[in-house]
Amino acid sequence: MQPKPIATSIKAVPVTVERKPFIQPNDDLRLTHPGTARANVAATYDHPDGTTTGGWAEHHKHQTVLQQHCAFFDTDGDGIIWPSDTFRGFSRLGFSIFLALLSTIIIHANFAYPTSPSIIPDPFFRLYIQNIHRAKHGSDTGTYDNEGRFVPQKFEDMFAKYAGEKEYITFRDVIRLLKGQRGIMDPIGWGGAFFEWAATYILLWPEDGRMKKEDIRRIYDGSLFYAIAAQRAKK
Repeated sequence: MQPKPIATSIKAVPVTVERKPFIQPNDDLRLTHPGTARANVAATYDHPDGTTTGGWAEHHKHQTVLQQHCAFFDTDGDGIIWPSDTFRGFSRLGFSIFLALLSTIIIHANFAYPTSPSIIPDPFFRLYIQNIHRAKHGSDTGTYDNEGRFVPQKFEDMFAKYAGEKEYITFRDVIRLLKGQRGIMDPIGWGGAFFEWAATYILLWPEDGRMKKEDIRRIYDGSLFYAIAAQRAKK
């Protein structure tokens, strides 16, 4: 017996027709409970088990997906990211000195205090990975939840609504995404979302202007950072 169709759009409300959410085909429900946030796996329809290459999911099962995203910059594994760590991390990823410095300033100026274990501001502007979920801002895709987990439905919705279910997203699509996800009276969220997507485009720098869906997924769990750094180190 086929399940009753779910109404996801109404002609009288054009935006619901323009931005339709992701729905799995009934004959291929490979991603169980897509709306349930995954604590430590960046699971999607194409990769329901997350990143398995090199045992990534197993090696990082003690971290939330958001913590995994940040782990690349915590080179000594002590759970604390200094501004110098962030600068070196961006440099390893191919960012120029200026862009690496600018990224470091933006990230640590905004996220150091929210992640601090103390109410007293940290004079060294360090980030504490244990509290990195506190740095989540509004006007984003919602793929990370407020505890740093990964929500498959939100990730798939991003491509379904703004990329026409393509296996890639262009910067023009991203502009539409930023406008569509923008919350009212949220300048910090607007700026944070723009900065993150700009950094993503610079990191991937696709010759055809298409940022691959799988690359975006692996940025969420941080596994792509290691791959890009290793590739650049060989040059």
